[in-house]
Amino acid sequence: MKEKNISYFLIIGLGASGVSMAKFLRSKGETVIATDIDESRTDIAKELNALGIKTEIGFHSQQTFNRAGIMIPSPGIPLTNKFIKTALDRGVGITGELDVFTRYNDLPIIAITGTNGKTTTTTLISDMLTACGMNPFVGGNIGTPLVDHLMARKKTDVIVAEISSFQLDISKKFKPDVAVLLNISEDHLDRYKNYKAYEASKWSIFKNQTSSEKAVMNQSIKGFDEKFSKFPSTIFTFSAASGTLIECGAKISSEDIEITLPDFYHRIKTAQFKELTGTHNRENIAAAVLSCLALGADINDILKGLETFKNLPHRMEFIRTIEGVSFYNDSKATNTDAVIRAIEYFKNNIILILGGRGKGTDFSLLVNDVRQSVKTIIAIGESRTHIKDTFENICPAKEAQTMKDAVQTAFNAAVKDDAGEPAIVLLSPACASFDMYDSYAHRGNDFATHVIALGKK
Repeated sequence: MKEKNISYFLIIGLGASGVSMAKFLRSKGETVIATDIDESRTDIAKELNALGIKTEIGFHSQQTFNRAGIMIPSPGIPLTNKFIKTALDRGVGITGELDVFTRYNDLPIIAITGTNGKTTTTTLISDMLTACGMNPFVGGNIGTPLVDHLMARKKTDVIVAEISSFQLDISKKFKPDVAVLLNISEDHLDRYKNYKAYEASKWSIFKNQTSSEKAVMNQSIKGFDEKFSKFPSTIFTFSAASGTLIECGAKISSEDIEITLPDFYHRIKTAQFKELTGTHNRENIAAAVLSCLALGADINDILKGLETFKNLPHRMEFIRTIEGVSFYNDSKATNTDAVIRAIEYFKNNIILILGGRGKGTDFSLLVNDVRQSVKTIIAIGESRTHIKDTFENICPAKEAQTMKDAVQTAFNAAVKDDAGEPAIVLLSPACASFDMYDSYAHRGNDFATHVIALGKK
């Protein structure tokens, strides 16, 4: 027998997005219940209780799920969660941050997704629009919940939103004015049935657009020719692939980005942008510039924002050089494609710190690049034995129990090659951090701490 449906919003997970969503819906006069299996959430529960929001902390009640009007799970909670699945089977509705935000937002939105480069491109777009005299609100998967804008009083002209596939999975109404797809490569296969399902999630950012909206996409994405013609939005493409013919967009070379739009042409020389080196960053620049142009921004102001951009922490971030060995923190590289991009940039004489919590990761995708450029692998985290088994016939592979051990072992292995080129110790894990750390930033900071301590010995 189906239980009587009680009309309330059920917030599942009290991370930043869940807490903001609970507060926002309550501010709109809605009845809200919030639940989190983590028993340490008692302080935030008291704060929500004071606002009239009932909380269930340290446990989940199936009855609470079944009686909800609408469930709003945090993006990190899979829809296969048994409590969610049972409630869905009983006819309980489900939505997410994107659709709630869409209902109340009245500002233009630039939304950025992709496997890699989302945060860099989102920040670039924000810097460019600020240089154009606009006041962007930056939120979404980058760290600030989108509904925070709806509760803020600060003057804002445009929303710049980093969007994850998890957010897109339960979105039915989200329709950005400018939607950006940077790239797609293997990731989160612990969450998706297969790569095709993950790929479909990324492409869905365009699904609700009409001829009034703009779509910025990487022409080099596998399946582009089949996909792009299905969308009615105005298409802006970019590509770094040699021989690419672009009718409307940006062609990327090793030296410049050639922007070609109807009645507009501009060549951007990229050598001056020291904070944005490598092909992947030239793709990020192209996507950001096209997005701002699609919104009607002026190219000269856009370039002012580009010129002042500073590289973000944990993205091929230089830490220091010790006895000729340079250390780089690329902790944000949580999938194999990001690691490949880092290896391609540094080219050779790399000691690679790899590992963490796997996400269905196929480490064999790294074999060719490791064979060409990596001298030694230091394997850490839950996946360290799997990594060692994968690469031990390709290059020396050593296990480390802690980051301190990994840094010391990497330094010991980092000797100059025959050409006299300095060695690179690169933390680029291809894995999530949650086996050892709270986040990729926590992992990167720990790496930097031990590198700095190493230099004081």
